[in-house]
Amino acid sequence: MRPWISAASGALFGLGLLVSGMTDTTKVQGFLDLAGAWDPTLAFVLGGAILPMALAWRFAARRPASMVGEPFPGRPTARIDAPLLGGSALFGAGWALAGFCPGPAVAALGWSGASGLTFVLAMLAGMLALDQARRRLPALA
Repeated sequence: MRPWISAASGALFGLGLLVSGMTDTTKVQGFLDLAGAWDPTLAFVLGGAILPMALAWRFAARRPASMVGEPFPGRPTARIDAPLLGGSALFGAGWALAGFCPGPAVAALGWSGASGLTFVLAMLAGMLALDQARRRLPALA
């Protein structure tokens, strides 16, 4: 049952990214171009995501486990440190330059052609490189 729920959730998420325009790199870059031809339409996507998530968090807080019986993950730490700031800066820069972030990039793999595949492969290479760097440099962990 869990694989079916996971597949349905992923498909719904991907459909939402497609319908909202998050897989359109020019729309995303237009949203991030505050000094130029700013396109505010993705602000509605952000706003539309906050309310359902706030309700889902409240619903989940009242339950001992998820609908498939798995425990909910713990709350993340509220610590602001160098890895968080550096990762946020790299994420934002990559999003602004490429117009993709991880979820929409994977969702767009079916139609984005070589550019989408190149982005996803580069993203995976970056993840592997960070993993290797964390093993060698404990300060990054």
